[in-house]
Amino acid sequence: MQPVKNEKLLDVKELRTWFPIKTGILAKKTGNVKAVDGVSLSIKPKQTLGLVGESGCGKTTLGRSILRLVEPTAGEVAFEGEDILSLNRPDLRAMRRKMQIIFQDPYASLNPRMTVGKIVAEPLEIHSIASGSELDDRVATLLKQVGLRPEHTARYPHEFSGGQRQRIGIARAIALNPKFIVGDEPVSALDVSVQAQVLNLLEDLQEEFGIAYLFISHDLSVIRHIADYVAVMYLGRIVEEAPREELFSNPVHPYTEALLSSIPVPDPHRKGGKIVLTGDLPSPANPPSGCYFHTRCPVKKKECETVTQTLKDISPPVEGGHKVACMVRVP
Repeated sequence: MQPVKNEKLLDVKELRTWFPIKTGILAKKTGNVKAVDGVSLSIKPKQTLGLVGESGCGKTTLGRSILRLVEPTAGEVAFEGEDILSLNRPDLRAMRRKMQIIFQDPYASLNPRMTVGKIVAEPLEIHSIASGSELDDRVATLLKQVGLRPEHTARYPHEFSGGQRQRIGIARAIALNPKFIVGDEPVSALDVSVQAQVLNLLEDLQEEFGIAYLFISHDLSVIRHIADYVAVMYLGRIVEEAPREELFSNPVHPYTEALLSSIPVPDPHRKGGKIVLTGDLPSPANPPSGCYFHTRCPVKKKECETVTQTLKDISPPVEGGHKVACMVRVP
């Protein structure tokens, strides 16, 4: 686990990203898809925040909204105390030197018409950081740092394996020496053996350059390996936050319990213990009233259907508290 400072590198408050639903010939707005619906979180320097949840819960939209790759509807995003959502285009471009992203699909995130050297050099050229022989040297150094050889610069993405392509994406992400990187399920498309190599690479880069990560994944074993702190997301909202070991050893929210019970255990003699949720994930275009999880919750009360839940700290007032949004478990 990385040592962290007290100050916040990233501070997100009540972030909402809603997409309008338009119907008819006149494209009249009839509603909203509430992909991210009031999320607050913070990340400290050199810290890794793991974000978990079912597919469709809004994890990727949250990560892209923080970087303004998707424009949020409302809320606040502060990076090193500066309001990102108020920046104009030139200032936002300058800010992108400090904030980068590693995309999920290493096959789709690299331009097939560009060589590896051009792909890695592009951010350095856009920000006028290096040119000529200096640029070539920087690209060669970056490739070495992610476990590739300098002679790979003349090759195209289709000539590499999935793991090697993701290493190219990582080299591009760290080219500008960012302080914060969003990892949007960066190992989900890779084989298990390659996943371990990429995870170890990300940890080594964090140690060397002091990078903070928002690591998005649906694989809880990956989150347990790499994260310092974990946030559980359900239907656009955070329902539980805790330090890694605290969350895995003492889950409080019923949804978190169900997620953790689904982790495969390599024991053929172990039976039972898995919590099976009934019903499907509700639509973010028409979320339930009250607690969004009440339609699938095995311990719900009548009040859960009408009362909106907010995160409450259930731990002593120390650094890295345990917060839960559940009126049954946290009255």
